[in-house]
Amino acid sequence: MKKILLLAVALVMTLSVSAQHSTGSISLIPKVGINLANLAGDISDNSIKVGLVAGADVMYQLSPLVGLSGGLYYSVQGCEGSGDSKLSIDELNIPLLANFYVADNFALKIGLQPGIIVSANSKFDKNSIDVKSNMQTIELCVPIGASYEYEDFVFDARYNLGISKVNKNSGSQRNSVIQITVGYKFDL
Repeated sequence: MKKILLLAVALVMTLSVSAQHSTGSISLIPKVGINLANLAGDISDNSIKVGLVAGADVMYQLSPLVGLSGGLYYSVQGCEGSGDSKLSIDELNIPLLANFYVADNFALKIGLQPGIIVSANSKFDKNSIDVKSNMQTIELCVPIGASYEYEDFVFDARYNLGISKVNKNSGSQRNSVIQITVGYKFDL
């Protein structure tokens, strides 16, 4: 009974949301921001690594309440280790998202994101070792997030949950990335 009541409330809320965007419109949204990256799984003594993320999304407005987007981002990920050690993983991320507008200018997002590992370096005591050959070429994440649009500015926060391991030789380390970006929306 509770599930039916919650479903009814959700449907009423969805129907009461005013139209956000015109159906069929296409927008380009360049974005820049920061990553708070870490590795999850069988790894210890690691902490968050702050990195850059930059790229763009293309949004197709399927209906006034649903948009589909695809993007391409350069993303600095990895983790900090104990002492002065760190793992830096540079990726090209390709987020494919469904955007659900649940309130004026506010969207919830979910999708799938392949990531192509461009480079990977392990640093310790000022020495850097190329470890790309130990990494998967492609890894997958599930991005879950929300965005808010103010005029043509888009503020976006996502959590990228790794579902495939990063290291191909051993372990089960997966990416775990909080991504915060700001962008500007250009209608095409």
